Formats: sequence, structure tokens, C-alpha cells
Amino acid sequence: MRPLLLLGLLVFSVPLVLNNPYYLNVLAIVGLNAMVAVGLSLFIGYAGQISLGHGAFYAMGAYGSAILALHFGLNPWFSLPLAIFFTTLAAWGLGYLILRLRGHYLVMATLGINLVVYFLLIELEPWTGGLSGLPGIPPLCLGDFCFLTDRACYFLIWTVALLVVALGLRLTQGRLGRELRAIRDSETAARALGIPVTRYKVAVFALSAAITALAGGLYTHYLSFISPKTFDVFYSVEMVTMVLIGGMGSVWGAVLGAAFLTPLPQVLEFFEEFKDIFYGLLLMVILVWQPKGLSAFWENLKPFAKRLRFSAF
Repeated sequence: MRPLLLLGLLVFSVPLVLNNPYYLNVLAIVGLNAMVAVGLSLFIGYAGQISLGHGAFYAMGAYGSAILALHFGLNPWFSLPLAIFFTTLAAWGLGYLILRLRGHYLVMATLGINLVVYFLLIELEPWTGGLSGLPGIPPLCLGDFCFLTDRACYFLIWTVALLVVALGLRLTQGRLGRELRAIRDSETAARALGIPVTRYKVAVFALSAAITALAGGLYTHYLSFISPKTFDVFYSVEMVTMVLIGGMGSVWGAVLGAAFLTPLPQVLEFFEEFKDIFYGLLLMVILVWQPKGLSAFWENLKPFAKRLRFSAF
């Protein structure tokens, strides 16, 4: 838990020295993406499955909470859990239908979920605002205090993100983590060992969707405006890329991937016409020369760190 405490100290000390709302906004989005990447890492890196549909669950959490708050007048603290519950329920049902598929078939099934939700967001205009988006979403409030500023939302988002990271570490470092890795390595062998493969895959899929919906709900009450474009299939691809870049099968890798890729488009604004080329080349270099992701750097440095520690004595 020491790295988690260090991360907590780091993220909570940033606003003390950084007052620019734009940078706090970018770092808050890093926290939201880190949550989604951690959930997706449980499904991809540990259960050994693949999903291009998590943009749909992000949208269900965001639009679900927004619609319940705007059209039904619910307090956001009630609308958000309800949106997460219905998203989890939908993911559980869909999981039993599609997680019997493997490889490219599973990819296409999850992609189909994302496309269906995306087109529903456009067509259900009276409820979702269609392509114009949904404005005026109320913020989360505690009594008379509302999370309206980038600074306040930064603290809220990262508090939840740290709890999600702690949950991911807790789940993967115990028996469940070992059983999920067994499923990833060989489903046939896992079944021979008595592991309920289908039930575990569905449960992790639903948990991943719940975490993603939670991030989506926080996103919608933070920005107070959402539109379908945010939740298209490219968002799902971006999340998968974060998991791959950070390192599959690593909760910390998911956090690193989100921290690395989320601010990268803003950094590459200086390159203007060449930023897309540079972005693609950078991703290709990492995947070719460091296929285990950024988290593998620490594993490679551990022997050197031990040598330095012993040599100091």
C-alpha cells in the first residue's frame, strides 16, 4: 500500500502548487481515465478478454445519471448510484450473451454494443439532446457546498480514483487475481481446476462496467454538459490503448497509461500539423520496443535498485 499512499500524497499536493484551472481540468480527466483503465485492465489484463465497448458503459453512467437528475429531478447523489446499478445490470446480462465468444468474435460483439448505444444517444433526442448534447446537468453537492470549480472536482475525482485503484490492487493480489490469471492463460486448464470460468468472466465484465459507469457519472456532473461524440468507439479504442501502453495485467500500468496518454494530445499541440504522426509513432515505438508496457520499466529497474541499496551499505 506504500505506492498508493505516495500517489495519494502526490495528487493531493498538486493543487497546492498548481492553480491553473486548465491544468487541473486535464489532471481531473486523467483521474477519470485512470478509473476506466483500471476497470478495463481487470477484464483485459487479468481475465484475458478484450472489449471495444466500454465507451458504451461510460455513456450509460454519464447519460443515465444526467437524465435521472434533469428529467426526473433526482438528487445527483441518487441518480449516480442508480445509473451505475442499471449499467452493471445491463453488463451482467450482456456478459452472459457475449462472453461465450472468443477472439475477434468477442471484439465485434463489444464493438456492436458501443455502436448501438452511440446511435441511441443520437436518436433519443428528447431525452439525450441528440447531437446537440445535454446541457445544464446539476453538480454534486454536499449541503451548501457544490463541486463547481476545477479544484473541488479534482479532489473529488482523485479521491474516488484512489479508492478504485485500491480496490483493483486488493482484488488482483489475492485468490481472485490468481484465478483470473489462470483463466487468461488457459480456460480449459482453469475449468479442470474447478474455476467457474463463465461466471468469473461475467462478474469481472460487470465490475469493469460499474467502474466505468462511475467515472462517466462523475464526468457528467463535473462538466455539466455531455454529447454523444465523447462516447463513440474511438473512446473505447483509446482506453484499450491506455491499458496496452501501461502494461496488461497491471493495475499500476493502467494508471500509468492514463497519466501518459491523456495529456499527450495537449502536449502535441505544439507540433500542430505533425502531432498525429508523432502520436502514432510514439505509440508504435512503445509497443514494439516495450511490449509489456510502461509498468515493465519498474520491473526492469528493480534489480538495479536492489544493487544500489546493498552497495550503499
